[in-house]
Amino acid sequence: MPTHNDDVDWDRWPVSDYLAENYREVHASDAAVIAHHSAFYRRLPPGRIARSVEFGAGPNLYPLMLASAACRRIDAVEAGASNIAYLEDQICHRLDASWLPFHTLCRRLNPEVPATLAGALAPVNIVHADVRTLPPGAYGLASMHFVAESVTEDFAEFADFCRAFVRTVRPGGHLVAAFMENMPTYRIGPASRWPGCPVNPATVTEVFTPLTRDLDVTHIDVDPTLPDYGDSGMVLLTGVAEAV
Repeated sequence: MPTHNDDVDWDRWPVSDYLAENYREVHASDAAVIAHHSAFYRRLPPGRIARSVEFGAGPNLYPLMLASAACRRIDAVEAGASNIAYLEDQICHRLDASWLPFHTLCRRLNPEVPATLAGALAPVNIVHADVRTLPPGAYGLASMHFVAESVTEDFAEFADFCRAFVRTVRPGGHLVAAFMENMPTYRIGPASRWPGCPVNPATVTEVFTPLTRDLDVTHIDVDPTLPDYGDSGMVLLTGVAEAV
């Protein structure tokens, strides 16, 4: 039987191992995502979006930095207690120096990102909640990074998470996302095992086409400097939400 999201204790997500494996330096894949998303955000006037959501924020801070170029408030919505603790420590108390090169790159590619890392994260409001409980149409922009395909082994549940993601924005609202391509069930650190749902540009397009317009789906090749989780790269998406 496939593992579903509710079968997993997300409070135990291994934040330190995850960051050590993925975000202590700017990998080529990070730079490619940041470049892709910066082009998206440059199309939006500074401060245009009153309220946006990072859908399943996790401990990754660079999507929040990117959104700060266009969003006056960013709700970082996350269910896992360990991720919430990390976000609160970073945003409310201290910032890890390892995030500074990410901020430098974000600002170089979009000068509307605030000049300091603290300034870029100042609009962030941390919300400890299940993303599936968010009210529909509450946001002008929704961002999601490595969530829907990394919380379940069931493609139908993956599609449900994608619909919930689109539903958080009002019709006409903006969408930006990144997915691991062909991500199997994977390990973080020496022991922990987590569900994965293999997707690719075709399946992402299939799920989002009925939910969006102006959909653009692209691919990044696998990054050999990252741990071998069994994926084959990344799938990047932008679009405009239709009524769901």
